[in-house]
Amino acid sequence: MTFDPAFVSNLLLVLTGFGGAFLAALWIALVIWTYRDIRTRARDPLVQTLATLLVAVLSLPGVLVYLILRPQRTLEEEYQKTLEEESLLQALEDLPLCPGCERRVKDDWQVCPNCHTKLKKTCENCNRLMELPWNICPYCGTTVAGMRTGEGTSVDEALRGLKLNDEPGEVKIE
Repeated sequence: MTFDPAFVSNLLLVLTGFGGAFLAALWIALVIWTYRDIRTRARDPLVQTLATLLVAVLSLPGVLVYLILRPQRTLEEEYQKTLEEESLLQALEDLPLCPGCERRVKDDWQVCPNCHTKLKKTCENCNRLMELPWNICPYCGTTVAGMRTGEGTSVDEALRGLKLNDEPGEVKIE
């Protein structure tokens, strides 16, 4: 086999062309990736433009600088984190407070464990918890001992004018 300098020259020219095309495609891909990535992480158009120009001008070193300086979370991740924090705060705010010491108490507690303030009372008939100001148990209709039920009317007579609907918690007065 003979050594042909024209063949080697043509081969080097083709390899250089493919290498240059590869590097150009890599450069364009990095610029496009940077633009798409910064759009998910920042709303400011100036920041988006500067990050894209950084990679367009400096290429691979620009990508390394961008990766160091870019915001840690995407806008979607920030939004989800905010929603989670708001949900946790709402759950904390929904817990009732003790009227005596203003500490958080649970719905099924009868007495505050911190200041011993009475929070709820039990029905003598069904043993379910009732709010302190209630004079009648909403679960079984039993009146609290020592409370007046009305002027000469019994509980049955007082409830006789009420008609219960199919939907729970809805009452119509006739």
